[in-house]
Amino acid sequence: MKRARITGVGHYVPEQVVTNDELAQHMDTTSEWIIERTGIRERRFFKEGEDTVSKMGARASAIALKNAGLTAGDVDMIIFATLSPDYNFPGSGVLMQHHLGLKGIPAMDIRQQCSGFIYGLSVADAYIKSGMCKTILLACGEIQSNVMELSDRGRNMAVIFGDGAAAIVVQATDDETKGILSTHIHSDGEFAQELMLEHPGSNRKQRITAEMIENGELLPTMNGRLVFKHAIVRFPEVINEALAHNNLTIADLDMLIPHQANLRIAEYVQQDLGLRKEQVYNNIQKYGNTTAASIPIAFSEALLEGKVKEGDLVCFAAFGSGFTWGSALVRW
Repeated sequence: MKRARITGVGHYVPEQVVTNDELAQHMDTTSEWIIERTGIRERRFFKEGEDTVSKMGARASAIALKNAGLTAGDVDMIIFATLSPDYNFPGSGVLMQHHLGLKGIPAMDIRQQCSGFIYGLSVADAYIKSGMCKTILLACGEIQSNVMELSDRGRNMAVIFGDGAAAIVVQATDDETKGILSTHIHSDGEFAQELMLEHPGSNRKQRITAEMIENGELLPTMNGRLVFKHAIVRFPEVINEALAHNNLTIADLDMLIPHQANLRIAEYVQQDLGLRKEQVYNNIQKYGNTTAASIPIAFSEALLEGKVKEGDLVCFAAFGSGFTWGSALVRW
């Protein structure tokens, strides 16, 4: 059976940098307050007319393909993870396919929010191992700045999220010393309403009303304390699950790249697992929470900075809306 291996990685973030001080001009907050609670100092906002989720995904994909020594024509399948597609339908996968000049190959969207990259990687891994595909392009992209309200009412969510995209190329390999060792995905819908964007949805006769707008019902909501409480349990749990599945221990791990939800969560997990600071890669300080794109953006930057080297054991881990969570163990 073939093993799936990541052969190329790339990322794209919009040019506009939005600092905490700039947000403080629109809401009752300070840079110090945001840094203390999230670790975030700045984030990127998209440029209307230039950046779309699918276009950002295509730009990141072009870099990933180049780094893999491939062209778009080598791709057998596209998987696109996002909670913020260009349109309600169709998904952004087919739009990115068009941007890349491809026709005929399958393209699917995954709506698993912050766990989208892990879920997408598990799908790519399965398709490669089954022999159905040889080269898969997994792209993740988000535009969230335009769903947040820059006001006191929207503050708790608005200070956290940013825009960006990343992509990886997953290919079949016979090399048993490298590649995706395993993926592990979970969910618990009991907590679906604790982190969600309810409207516009299909559960009301009118999907959008003036009353919804006035009451802020078109804004995302989050029970921050409950999310934090569950995240600091699920992260170590699913990381240890991946290690145990491969008869490895935390002592074997070279790098952990967690979903960039909150720097305080990452620091808690680092201490809980007994990892050194340099063994956990974080870039939420620069980009905020880019949801599905956060892990691959961080992975791309870690590679560019030489923080991940050939032969390293790397763990990806995520937790988010759903609740969903997961991990993947990779030998680079």
